[in-house]
Amino acid sequence: MPHPIARVLTLLELLQSGGTRTVTELADRLGVDERTVRRYAQHLIDLDIPVESVRGRYGGYRLAPGYRVPPLMLSDDEALAVLLGLAAGSRSGPTGLPGPTGLPGPTGTAGTASETAAAKIRRVLPERLRRRLDAVLGSLAFTEPPGPAAAAPEPGVLLSIADAVHHRRPVSLRYTARDGRRSERTVHPYGVVAHAGKWYVTAADPSAGEDRTFRLDRVADVRTLPGSFDAPVGVDPAQRLLTGLATAPYRHEVAVRLQATVEHIRTRLPASVAVVTELPPAEDATPEDATPEDATPEDAAPGGEGWCRAEIRAERLDWLPAVLASLDRPFVIERPDELRGLVEAFAQRLASSARRLPPHR
Repeated sequence: MPHPIARVLTLLELLQSGGTRTVTELADRLGVDERTVRRYAQHLIDLDIPVESVRGRYGGYRLAPGYRVPPLMLSDDEALAVLLGLAAGSRSGPTGLPGPTGLPGPTGTAGTASETAAAKIRRVLPERLRRRLDAVLGSLAFTEPPGPAAAAPEPGVLLSIADAVHHRRPVSLRYTARDGRRSERTVHPYGVVAHAGKWYVTAADPSAGEDRTFRLDRVADVRTLPGSFDAPVGVDPAQRLLTGLATAPYRHEVAVRLQATVEHIRTRLPASVAVVTELPPAEDATPEDATPEDATPEDAAPGGEGWCRAEIRAERLDWLPAVLASLDRPFVIERPDELRGLVEAFAQRLASSARRLPPHR
């Protein structure tokens, strides 16, 4: 009588999830009796898979450390998650330019290991899934190292969007906006971007005549439509996303001139927070409304740096004084006036703390 291979492999998958599984639990999960579970475990041992028997009241079976890694069994969703995780871990540039295996170029030992691991997984994937995953990796860009875990998109949504990006096909989305409003939109997607633990698609919205950005975890359904479209030439989807986030409508519109390089400003105000532009020489002098103390040599920025303008959209202003202080460069607030009072209050708190002496012992 042939072995029920599917159940043997299911047993291996259960053991790969870690910990010790009791025989009773395994029998229940597999839909067989305990004697059959023991026979299946022996089949795995015969295949040189390190299955270890644990005796006692809470005994059962577990995978023991061995010289060979047991074969992995990944569902479509799991394979997608693993490859995306490897892509995030091995990316090297600010937009994650892909390397020869579809992953971003490796950096050092960790990057090489990520690339070889991804190549091994891709080799054993069905051709259908491999093509779809290649479409995801080919359309994907990263803006920065992954942030805290956030709501991930449905694999079906991500795969469908990436396929549409790859083949330049319009799609219909059912979308829930931040305020809870639901709508159905037809868009032309041209890039998938991972930013700060969230996933986005940048797309042209023909009905509005402008580009839009959509959070993929807010997309409930995707339908690929007939036809094709021409993607914008020379457009960086990741940069488009960052600019969109930095210019999103919020309560306050802030403009600050800073005597610093763009690179230095970006250490505290990333592209998703502020739009930073270098000012031409005619504008980079200390503004006329600055007091004489603002232009003293002691306040000059290192290396005779020029001036830049940082434009920020923000719902609140209370976080900005500390950020401006941490840049440690001369600055002039253009707007709003409310920010001036917050900076002055912050400076007074710092001065008060600096004058405070420790208690005598």
